[in-house]
Amino acid sequence: MLYDIIKSSSFAKLMENHVREMLIYLFENDQNFSILCKIESVTFDPPLPKIISDEFRAMTLFFLAGYTFESARIEEDILIFEAGFGQENIGSFVSVPLLSVVQVIIDDAPAFVNLALPREGIAPVNIEKNEGVQNSMSTFLSNPENQKFLKK
Repeated sequence: MLYDIIKSSSFAKLMENHVREMLIYLFENDQNFSILCKIESVTFDPPLPKIISDEFRAMTLFFLAGYTFESARIEEDILIFEAGFGQENIGSFVSVPLLSVVQVIIDDAPAFVNLALPREGIAPVNIEKNEGVQNSMSTFLSNPENQKFLKK
């Protein structure tokens, strides 16, 4: 079952290695990119004012271009870069654990997608073994145009 795969530590390690290699490749080729990441795992040094940090959504997009791109580096399993925030352009070093990177986006297109659920204690998705197939079939059959694909 998919949930068993995406919650496994070996799959998480695979995703972490893959995102690391992807980012290194982009750095070596001077390719600007964006990352969509889980903000709960991101840290800011110095911390951002509450008025700015309260504006972040659970999934936040960071653009790595210009100075932000030039300042970016990977240390162990963390992507670190400097960025400016708010109208005052308040500078802060942003630390993003590689497993918190959900997508790497190049020119508005996802180039990498991380499905891993690395943390223990995440509530399991309550899906019966055949529920996904049944939901898919129901959606398929709800369109009258698809009736022609059914065997009679």
